[in-house]
Amino acid sequence: MTILEILPLVVVMISGPQIVSAVFLATSERWRANSIAFVAGAAVSVPLVVSAAYALDVGVVGRGSPSTARIAIVLAALVLAMVHTYRTRDRAEPPRWMGALQSSSPGFSFRLGFLLIGFFPTDLLTSLAVGSYLSGRDAPLWHAAPFVIATLAVLSIPVLTLLAGGDRAERALPSVRDRLVANGWLVSEVVLGFFVIMTLSNLHG
Repeated sequence: MTILEILPLVVVMISGPQIVSAVFLATSERWRANSIAFVAGAAVSVPLVVSAAYALDVGVVGRGSPSTARIAIVLAALVLAMVHTYRTRDRAEPPRWMGALQSSSPGFSFRLGFLLIGFFPTDLLTSLAVGSYLSGRDAPLWHAAPFVIATLAVLSIPVLTLLAGGDRAERALPSVRDRLVANGWLVSEVVLGFFVIMTLSNLHG
């Protein structure tokens, strides 16, 4: 997979509650342990899903070109989702469980990283797509490594920022967290937009 193919997939993987959770954990009481556990959970689940898709050849990305009708249905669903997200932007609230992240334990953070990054619907579909893409083209499984590494690297940015920036970063990160929560609908629109682009690219695949 090329860097131009990987970057949009990584954006989909971390956009939404994923990166918001990483920021929340970086501002939690046990931020070092929680952040490491969160990324470690993702480091287990993402390769697991990609490897399963590769081994089973699940066909999320098929060997043939999808029909125009199928692409049109997917595009229509994505556009409707974008419209719905925009119309309900003022009523959108962060999930209640995010408030508990401030006092969470490393064990909870690991499970959150494992489930949220591995099995959140958009992340699950993206990881399945990577595995089936490689399998469908008879590429070795290790070609998924840049995708996995890039995803984990972006998830690590909040805690790495704290480690590098010290007190200044510690004061700034809560503000970043609040802005991400307040503008969560924009993040959702970006994710949906990437799926639109990826779907349109199949027309030329």
